[in-house]
Amino acid sequence: MASFKKWQDRRRNPWRGVFHDAFRLWKKENGQSRLLDYNGLPEGAVVFDFGGFKGEWTDTVLGQQPECSIHVFEPHPGFAERLVTKYRGDSRVFVHGFALGSRDGTLRLSDAGDASSAVAGHEGGFEARVMSVTEFFGSNEISGIDLAKCNIEGGEYDLLPALINGGFIRRIRRLQVQFHLFEQALVAERDTIRRQLAESHDCEWCYPFVWEEWIRHSAYTGGPAS
Repeated sequence: MASFKKWQDRRRNPWRGVFHDAFRLWKKENGQSRLLDYNGLPEGAVVFDFGGFKGEWTDTVLGQQPECSIHVFEPHPGFAERLVTKYRGDSRVFVHGFALGSRDGTLRLSDAGDASSAVAGHEGGFEARVMSVTEFFGSNEISGIDLAKCNIEGGEYDLLPALINGGFIRRIRRLQVQFHLFEQALVAERDTIRRQLAESHDCEWCYPFVWEEWIRHSAYTGGPAS
């Protein structure tokens, strides 16, 4: 049944073929093991989890490098509340009940569990708080980020340009991002963001619209954005 649904999707939306091909290769090459290899994280590493959901990814990182600190961003009020409860008393984890983006404000999100999105259409929804990246970094002394994971269901098309345009992207040494393909125009939008990312980072590996990883150029060492 799953194969038939994929065939239907490709027939109706040929532009989604890039995702289906990449996902098939991801499964064949066991991309998940590459994605979740964090044994090289140093002690004292600073980690950002954009899209915390239930905290599984944060737990994976802590399991491989217990001596790190993780900032978890989760705008869904229910998920954020559960994360606060889960990590209460753990001084390594800082839960932020908002999303980061290009400007302060609120955002109407669909409510679909870990696929809650401002881009994809789902029934129901909720208001989520957004803090601008400029405001966040201006009020938090975080000059370097060793690892950042971005899985925010379409929010990457706002967050990443904001980080790039503000110069904050240079603070991130290793970036893992899942671009989402909800509509055909996002193919070109991803291409634009990738060209901008390439000015400060090298693409280490890539499965388009599944997962990809970027490593900061050795010429950049983080520090305050200019």
